[in-house]
Amino acid sequence: MPERWLQIKGDPSVRAFLFDQQRTVSLFDASLDRVHETVLSLSMRKGVFHFKIHYSSSQLTCWFASDPFCYEKFVREEVLEDGFLERFPDADHAGRTSLIDAEGMRRLFGEFRRLRLTDETVYLRNAAVNLINGMINMSFSCDGTHYIDHKTFFAKLDKFETPETDGT
Repeated sequence: MPERWLQIKGDPSVRAFLFDQQRTVSLFDASLDRVHETVLSLSMRKGVFHFKIHYSSSQLTCWFASDPFCYEKFVREEVLEDGFLERFPDADHAGRTSLIDAEGMRRLFGEFRRLRLTDETVYLRNAAVNLINGMINMSFSCDGTHYIDHKTFFAKLDKFETPETDGT
């Protein structure tokens, strides 16, 4: 597992207009706890070892251990439908050990919530987690992206800031 924090600045034109934008409440924002509980269940009981939550556009992308080369995309209301989890059989991670347990996932989701909702201008757009290698990928409204292992993320929470917005 890489043990460095990689921050990549994205498109300068997006950063140039950062303060002219404001977060719009998405369907996932309105049901954030339910979305997180659904993803937790998929990860802990249904064999999802890698997922990406697209908060802004209300999409969920999942990689199941039973078919790791193909991802599945679920959109908006589909994720929130009654019976959504029952569509998937109970499964493990194909004999692989997850580096992030349910408690760690809940803690991550709490931080994703904070990064999504605390600031209306600089906010989390999407977050991906790989349970097997423990890596997290987060993209923000300023088109900045962080790649960080979960242990470093938790250790540096007091120092974690959203990507720089100085336009460089």
